Amino acid sequence: MLSINQYPKDYIAACRDKMEAQLASYRKLIKTADTKSVDAFAPHFFNHLVLVLETNFVHRARGREGKDGNPLNEVRMLATSLLQHDGVLTMDKTIKYKPAESVLKLMPGTEIKLNEAAFVALSRAFFAEIEAKFG
Repeated sequence: MLSINQYPKDYIAACRDKMEAQLASYRKLIKTADTKSVDAFAPHFFNHLVLVLETNFVHRARGREGKDGNPLNEVRMLATSLLQHDGVLTMDKTIKYKPAESVLKLMPGTEIKLNEAAFVALSRAFFAEIEAKFG
């Protein structure tokens, strides 16, 4: 598939709405589950939502995305690390990633185990960047 330089605003909104629906389902579920079960389930759930974020916009043009460690780069690195590096954050040589300036502040070599707050922050930053660069 060719790279995409612009996504329709309604597509971006629909993807955001799907994320919000997933979060609403999670919040409903955790009201009925015990803390131990939620603690075990949450990292898997939110790590998988990172994969959904990336997949929804996987064909975005890399030149337009940039390489400055922005939230789009961060999600791409997280997704690649989850899929290819056993969930351990691994650097992408094409990205100028600086943990202190990233959304999640994860250091390379760290196991990726997102919680709700981390995912919400990442998702909001990701969608803001998608809208700014591709909307």
